[in-house]
Amino acid sequence: MTNRVLPKLACLTVFAIAMAYLESAIVVYLRAIYYPQGFTFPLATISTRTFLIELSREAATLLMLFAVARLAFSGGWARFAAFAYLFGVWDIFYYVWLKVFLDWPQSLLTWDVLFLIPIVWIGPVLAPVLVSLLLIAGSLRAFQVLASGRTVRVDRWDWTAASAGAALILWTFMQDAARLLSEGGVPAVLAFAPTTYNWPVFLLGLALMAATTIRIDHHSRT
Repeated sequence: MTNRVLPKLACLTVFAIAMAYLESAIVVYLRAIYYPQGFTFPLATISTRTFLIELSREAATLLMLFAVARLAFSGGWARFAAFAYLFGVWDIFYYVWLKVFLDWPQSLLTWDVLFLIPIVWIGPVLAPVLVSLLLIAGSLRAFQVLASGRTVRVDRWDWTAASAGAALILWTFMQDAARLLSEGGVPAVLAFAPTTYNWPVFLLGLALMAATTIRIDHHSRT
């Protein structure tokens, strides 16, 4: 990478780690209020106002990542790579800080509420960490391609495979909440305690995204 890109990546890394610190600190406070004995399923009942604030906080997080990525680079692919890099580093260090603050999660297979938009995402910590590692690796390679003066070349197959992979991964996160909401509404979601995760579908989605990343890298170098 060029000397122009590396300082920006360093700043993005610092920002993402600091933002993860803030995010995890908020979760520490929430858990002290709603899970004084430690976070576990089933989920605690929170007020509608608090839930809406949490939804807004998550939306604000995504907007902040997008805004910083847009300010850091020009060009659509560079900005997309910056957003993916920020998201990956932020997500991983969110769990790093929670481990520092609360000695949680106990392992990478510990269950967590991953996101709330548009419905509750549930899964083991390892799943989003693997996605984040792929985002970081793919974005760094994209920066190398762009820094060399070449363009990132994406065809219809790439878009289709990447979209399918992302959809499969998102489905594994949201399938329990979607089923529970259709069967019993919000009370059913709150009473749910996950025991199994759809690893085969997740790994298929991750493989599709990884294969697409490799394919894009290959024909961006030709």
